[in-house]
Amino acid sequence: MTKISHPRPGGLVTSAGAPKRPGKWSRIWPLLIGLMVTLSLVTASLFIGVYDLSSEGGRDMFFVTRVPRTIALILSGASMAVVGLIMQLMTQNRFVEPSTTGTIEWAGLGLILTYVVVPQPSLLLRMIVAIVFSLVGTLIFFAFLQRVALKSSLVVPIVGLMLGAVVGSVSTFVALQTDMLQNLGIWFAGSFTGVTRGRYELLWIVAAMTVVVYFIADRFTVAGLGEEIATSVGLNYRAVVLTGILIVAVTTGVVSVVVGSLPFLGLVVPNIVSMFRGDNLRTNLPWVVMVGIVVITLTDIIGRTIIMPFEIPVSMILGVLGATVFVYLIVRRGRRG
Repeated sequence: MTKISHPRPGGLVTSAGAPKRPGKWSRIWPLLIGLMVTLSLVTASLFIGVYDLSSEGGRDMFFVTRVPRTIALILSGASMAVVGLIMQLMTQNRFVEPSTTGTIEWAGLGLILTYVVVPQPSLLLRMIVAIVFSLVGTLIFFAFLQRVALKSSLVVPIVGLMLGAVVGSVSTFVALQTDMLQNLGIWFAGSFTGVTRGRYELLWIVAAMTVVVYFIADRFTVAGLGEEIATSVGLNYRAVVLTGILIVAVTTGVVSVVVGSLPFLGLVVPNIVSMFRGDNLRTNLPWVVMVGIVVITLTDIIGRTIIMPFEIPVSMILGVLGATVFVYLIVRRGRRG
């Protein structure tokens, strides 16, 4: 007699009642479509601009500005999206990313103090100081979360935004006293206009950080379940959190020095991916990388074309997009109680 089974959530069932796993092709073809869309936008970015590449010197312009700019878009978009996902897993909060925890503001404070102490610092020195200050700021934020009982998930980003506002005010005061307010504004503009050959190579460091995240992704996923569960399965919770904080600091510091502030990118991308795929970091990582590249490249193309021959900073477009998503998440959370 044949046993008849009812369908179960999560896939088809066989006559024996065991869930049938999706085929390999059904998991691969969405990635291939996403990859095609990403490559299309990246290719379009190479050929969008005011300068005519077919004119004399077009080949030099292509390799001096267009290619480095596109590589910078890929590396910064992917790395900041991954960093946002790591922070959300470690804090168990959907609203957390470097721009809502004050990490970017700490990097800016480090940059302004570097110019005060060393009038003409090298790019490497600025990067090191920005990483150190980003690390200090992120550690302060996590230390606050561990010592204060928060009754609402909305309090976490509010505290981070307030901390960032205080640090940003200190940076503004120092910039006013040293006549470097314009430099501070340029750093926080978040634009790829000044990215050329010889000024983007430091971003390969954040590419290495993304590779590291892939190899230890399972540890971050388990740590995202909480300290008690992570410890019960034999995971060194504090070591994983410190590793995550270090990756966040390095990535934020390098991107801040080379590109500037990219607000809400780490908030928008992980939430979009998590809505459709859940919270497994290893399986979500390719999607987070691709969506991060798509979002940053699309916003950069819009910034370059909307008032051509002038450009709108990417940070402005990301700010509008990110604020919209931030409000949507708050309303969505409120409706769910």
